[in-house]
Amino acid sequence: MPGFLRAALAIAAKDLRSELRTKEVLNASLAFSVTILLLFSFAFDPSSEELQQIGGGLLWMVFAFAGALTLNRSFARETQNDCLDALIASPASSSALYFGKALANFALLMAIEVFCLLVFGLFYNARLAAQFGTIILVIALGTWALTVIGTMFSALTVNLRLRELMLPTLVYPLMIPALMAAMTLTTDLLAGTPINNENRIWLRVLLAFDVIFTALATFFVDTVLVG
Repeated sequence: MPGFLRAALAIAAKDLRSELRTKEVLNASLAFSVTILLLFSFAFDPSSEELQQIGGGLLWMVFAFAGALTLNRSFARETQNDCLDALIASPASSSALYFGKALANFALLMAIEVFCLLVFGLFYNARLAAQFGTIILVIALGTWALTVIGTMFSALTVNLRLRELMLPTLVYPLMIPALMAAMTLTTDLLAGTPINNENRIWLRVLLAFDVIFTALATFFVDTVLVG
């Protein structure tokens, strides 16, 4: 296990250093997210009840599309100079390679989403302080669901010519249960409603989704990467 963790963390650190050097994903995702939030801020009255009902959905729509931009580059950056073949042939196991990529994607997405959450609070006069910790927990669970599926399909579609189109086409239908749970919980929390007996079922759905798809990814990663 220590060797697995070292390999996964080394791959994650490599990806994060590469992204921080080029900032390709960060710049594109942040520009897209802020633009969408800004445009919708002109379409809705920040004090209206309608915005309170769709706030969680709006945030997760931004997160989902920003995630597609981020996840699509996860394995695509390794196609130059046969870097992916070298990683697969390295002593690191396929699962360590996969989870290293997933950890890097998760860290990037969380940074983007926390920034977007703060921008959302500024543009829409949302009161985030009271439920901020719980909102971050829900975002982390939903983001891991998106990451664990998106990283797998990023590896699966890396050699396709239309991978930018195929990745969201494959990921979003599988993400429906997790997105429904995350949207519902986020909307309640933004409205000031804490997690209680009525909405706790959605938290369980998110947890179960993360556990099940993490286990499935671990089981199938060798088939996807090695064939």
